[in-house]
Amino acid sequence: MVAGETAAGGAGPTGPDPRTPSAHQLRLFVALAEELHFSRAAARLFITQSALSQQIRDLERRLGVKLFDRSSRAVTLTPQGRVLLADARGVVAAMDRLSRSASTQARRLSGRLVVGTIGAEAAMPYTRAVLRLLQERHPLVEVDVRSLHFADHFDALFRHDVDVAFLRPPVPPGVEVRQLATEPRLACLAASDPLADRERIALADLARHPVVDVPPQVPRLWWDFWAADPRPDGTPVRYGPVASDLEGLLHLVAQGQGMCFLPAAARDLFPRPGIRYVEVTDLPPSTAALAWLRENRTEPLVEAVAAAAAHVASARDRGAVPGGGQAAD
Repeated sequence: MVAGETAAGGAGPTGPDPRTPSAHQLRLFVALAEELHFSRAAARLFITQSALSQQIRDLERRLGVKLFDRSSRAVTLTPQGRVLLADARGVVAAMDRLSRSASTQARRLSGRLVVGTIGAEAAMPYTRAVLRLLQERHPLVEVDVRSLHFADHFDALFRHDVDVAFLRPPVPPGVEVRQLATEPRLACLAASDPLADRERIALADLARHPVVDVPPQVPRLWWDFWAADPRPDGTPVRYGPVASDLEGLLHLVAQGQGMCFLPAAARDLFPRPGIRYVEVTDLPPSTAALAWLRENRTEPLVEAVAAAAAHVASARDRGAVPGGGQAAD
């Protein structure tokens, strides 16, 4: 008969078997077997002698065998008790290992995780979902979220000012990412630009437009992507003034000193007087990701937040972000 089924084939009791001894009882058995004295064993276990005696009797009842011979002068193991002692010690040792392992995990998954975000990444649904899941899984972890600028968001990782960062790839060598979402990029133009009133444009329409540049410490492969440099037809990109953060970039655009490309979410998150967002038909999309240093991939807190990001990304692929709501595209 299959366990858990009655003779008639129906479902039987699903609770614990009353014949199964508890780990606590096995621990008491081992201690008494080593001391062979109820008073000394009870003192070693910090319980009363009567409580120890009661637990041993219950253990014998559960096992269906007599473990000890008791007399007024001595306590000795029965032959059955000697046979079962090795197994009991194995169970107690395994429980001790489990307890130590759990304590180690609890210590590893506490502490402070410093999270960097660029632009509006802190407000995005995937970012909130990842951090919410991290806190649900590891409530002892303290999360410190910091806003980063264009000029320093990769440097903040390499300087270890932040442990991980929510950002927009591409990333320089030495950085690993977990992709979280994909969305189109839009052209951000001055409202006075003749192209600003169009519903959509092509990259070729922007050939003569200077692109706002970034400081030299920003990895060039990153800004080349965001500047769409080189253009598909080989037209060289002409760069304009430099901005170190998003507000500075939007100010330069509004002043007509240059244009830029931003994720589609910027249309709703960064509306500003004097600028317009226009769809670009032949501009590849952008991705959003959680990033960390490759050398830190096995750090416990980095592993924990990366695992949360992987779960959120998987939920995105299934159509829903954990905690409710649709995954960002």
